[in-house]
Amino acid sequence: MAEMETAVPPEKSVAPALKALLGQKVGMTQIFDAQGQIVPVTVVQAGPCFVTQVIEKEKHGYSAVQVAYGEMRTKWVTKPHAGQFKKAGVAPVRWMREFRTEKTGFQIGHTLKADVFSPGDYVDVHGVSKGKGFAGTMKRHNFRGGPATHGQSDRARAPGSIGSNTYPGHVWKGQRMSGHLGCETVTVQHLEVIQVDPAKDLLLIRGALPGTKESLLIIEETVKKIKKRIVHAPEPSKKAAKKEAAKAQAASPKAKAGGK
Repeated sequence: MAEMETAVPPEKSVAPALKALLGQKVGMTQIFDAQGQIVPVTVVQAGPCFVTQVIEKEKHGYSAVQVAYGEMRTKWVTKPHAGQFKKAGVAPVRWMREFRTEKTGFQIGHTLKADVFSPGDYVDVHGVSKGKGFAGTMKRHNFRGGPATHGQSDRARAPGSIGSNTYPGHVWKGQRMSGHLGCETVTVQHLEVIQVDPAKDLLLIRGALPGTKESLLIIEETVKKIKKRIVHAPEPSKKAAKKEAAKAQAASPKAKAGGK
């Protein structure tokens, strides 16, 4: 079996705060928040990521940072990438992506970990959705299907008419039909970071994320206007309210005086 090396963080100074990471989807679970409400979350193994290239505006025409993440077998590494990894001081890494940023001070070999995000931050997550193969119009485009009555024995899931007869005499381009479903880039915006585990580089993000387990996820600070989630405390039941009212009445000074 070919040797698989684990990326080792080089001894570099702390990188500037770049609110962007690469990670892998671990799975979904649910936790309880401070109000006792169940919160569905996706667990993401986010980092450690390593800076493998600093792109400067004066030289390349734009400012960005190239970030690498993931383990990779040595035999899969091309010679140009091997030289790049050697220069950065990291073992072969599987994924590399660029993040646009105007911040300066990055150096090759800087390490980015999950603690660049904090609970309460909002992020946009990019991933590749699950491939579902060839699908019909009801599954792919949410068509309602044909009627189940009046002798329509075999048209329940049929797409129906796709064009007119005399004019234009052909099917218009862009008609929604059966075809390949999934396996395309999906972006889910404005998701809240619920918990961060810096020791294990884990992020718990509210809601579902695209892709299968162990698939690559790109996590960035949201581009949308941040609107804080309004949390409503659960209203007490009538029975609990009556008990609280009885306790308050028993503890009042008038009730104590009447008892004496």
